[in-house]
Amino acid sequence: MAPQHTSVRLSSDEAWHFIAQAHTGIFITLRRDGVPIATPMWFAVIDRRIYLQTPARSRKVTRLRRDPRVSFLVEAGERWAELRAVHVTGRAEVVEDADLLPRVAAEMERKYARFRTARAAMPESARRHYATAFALVRVVPHTHLISWDNRKLRLASSP
Repeated sequence: MAPQHTSVRLSSDEAWHFIAQAHTGIFITLRRDGVPIATPMWFAVIDRRIYLQTPARSRKVTRLRRDPRVSFLVEAGERWAELRAVHVTGRAEVVEDADLLPRVAAEMERKYARFRTARAAMPESARRHYATAFALVRVVPHTHLISWDNRKLRLASSP
């Protein structure tokens, strides 16, 4: 009898739930020479799209305008048996949809209001950096998400 294979993959619904609930994602853009640059970002998920807000003049925006191929990773867990993650690959675009902006802003407020640093508590250079115009970036994922959840293995817990 062949051994039974236990899949650690998440269903599409499980993966999107995990992404939406994650606190911080790693947004990866490509430099001109192809080197990936990973940046931790706060984000919102609306209709299975990932939305990020970043200063419009940031290097992230420059990189994605030149090459829209991006990836996005969320992960959790400390022990190997707890590790889970979803890796999204796709294309990013700057969007200027007036109807979408309030939805993204509301979701970002819901997720992050209690974690924000008051502008007055920031150094002057940080206040200037965040006082500029922001771009709304939408990550449109490819259909296949790479995911795993080692908790599905149901291993005996270890100390």
